[in-house]
Amino acid sequence: MESLLIRDNPLLLPLNKEKTVYDGFITVQERDFRIRILLPSDLQLKRARLHCCWQLKHLLREYEHILKQRLQQSADLASFILELKTVLEVALNRCPEGRSVPPPRYYSQLISEMETLGWDKMLFIDMDFQTLKLRAEDSSGRQHVLTVKLKSKHPAEAPDCSADLPIPLTITWTPQSTLEQLHIQFLLVLDSLTDFWDVLDEIDRKTWVLEPERPSRFDTMRRIAIGNNVSIKVEVDPRHPKMLPECCLLGADHVVTPLRNKLNANMHM
Repeated sequence: MESLLIRDNPLLLPLNKEKTVYDGFITVQERDFRIRILLPSDLQLKRARLHCCWQLKHLLREYEHILKQRLQQSADLASFILELKTVLEVALNRCPEGRSVPPPRYYSQLISEMETLGWDKMLFIDMDFQTLKLRAEDSSGRQHVLTVKLKSKHPAEAPDCSADLPIPLTITWTPQSTLEQLHIQFLLVLDSLTDFWDVLDEIDRKTWVLEPERPSRFDTMRRIAIGNNVSIKVEVDPRHPKMLPECCLLGADHVVTPLRNKLNANMHM
């Protein structure tokens, strides 16, 4: 067992003569991962403890139950390490291309940016510290959420940003940009849409809206009830919300036709 372990893992060595402590590296797909294994005095694997580098811990976080099972079932340390490397191979292959584990400076940079932005603007951050949701309030007091998906080379690479907006979200980004600057750009976009949301909020408040049932800030259409089995669908232009919207009357022809004629006759008003 000992010779097999050394042959397959030449960078993983025992640190004491009892061979209860192993420290070093295991190599998978030409990448070295630091690991430390502590065995009990009777060398029973089921009571072993594993310590590893943060990259390895990140890759194996979804496979902990499998590794615990392998510890219970493996006959010796060499066979367990072989199982560990097999699981690690699967984990590496499942990683999407280009999605590497960010280096430590990524996290320190991100924490610094979040502190500058203000923790009150943070709604959510995932376990990988790569997807953030930022809170923003427009000039009318409406609440909005900006979803930011950071790249592993942040801030050298521009993040992917999305929000419930009726227009495409265009963000200017340079390697010197920060989350605070991103948030400021988002606020400017929100302010440019203030009149649009004011118009739709007035429609929602003063009319019987049939569709959509639960409108979002993304929606530009409203279908409004105007009589028995008659409704009008309006499409508001987000960039020109005070102009006459596109209108489509819906209902039976004998009811809709006189209404359409009235609409056309009074369109100038």
